[in-house]
Amino acid sequence: MTPTANRNTTAMNTPAATLTAAPAAQEKTVHETTEIIYATMASPVGEIIFSGVRSATAPGGVALTSLRMGAWKQSRRRDRDAHVEPHWVLAQDEFAYAIRHMQEYFRGERTDFDFEYAAHGTPFQERVWDELKTIPYGTTTTYGRITATLGLEPVQARAVGGAVGSNPLGIVVPCHRVIGANGSLTGYAGGLENKEALLVLEGVLPQPLVSVRRFST
Repeated sequence: MTPTANRNTTAMNTPAATLTAAPAAQEKTVHETTEIIYATMASPVGEIIFSGVRSATAPGGVALTSLRMGAWKQSRRRDRDAHVEPHWVLAQDEFAYAIRHMQEYFRGERTDFDFEYAAHGTPFQERVWDELKTIPYGTTTTYGRITATLGLEPVQARAVGGAVGSNPLGIVVPCHRVIGANGSLTGYAGGLENKEALLVLEGVLPQPLVSVRRFST
């Protein structure tokens, strides 16, 4: 099966999962809105929790701040926890655009995304996250390759791995496409079974490898 991307606006030339950042002149529009809204959806990899801020410039009207899987609730790291903060406001209908895109992805009908985002990290983290967005659908890369592409020393691969692990926008910023140098799946905040399922969906793995899989750190 060859998935067909259903794009509504201009995306990158490669079929990578892409997100459209608000232009500098429009950033103020996003950040003036401090209320965080959220929604949930069921998926083949469990519950997904979206959070975001209202934005007049965003497709669908919401700039995403996070997209996390329910499996992340088991993480001991707060920045990976798929929790709903007390001050967040449920706004299920306002995430209809994002939910529709995710449903298309899970049906194999979408290979990239067109979202505005409002997720923030350290300058180093954001640099790594930007590199993650360039990994095309149906392919993988390694922590070492990302380190080299960013012009960093090999010793910094561990720091790159930490930034990958802190990515708040699961699936749409495709950290699941980063594997170990020996081909092992390595860690994934959403659970290794879910990482495997996403790579099977994208055609990277022909079938689940639960019985023969070996992991490295």
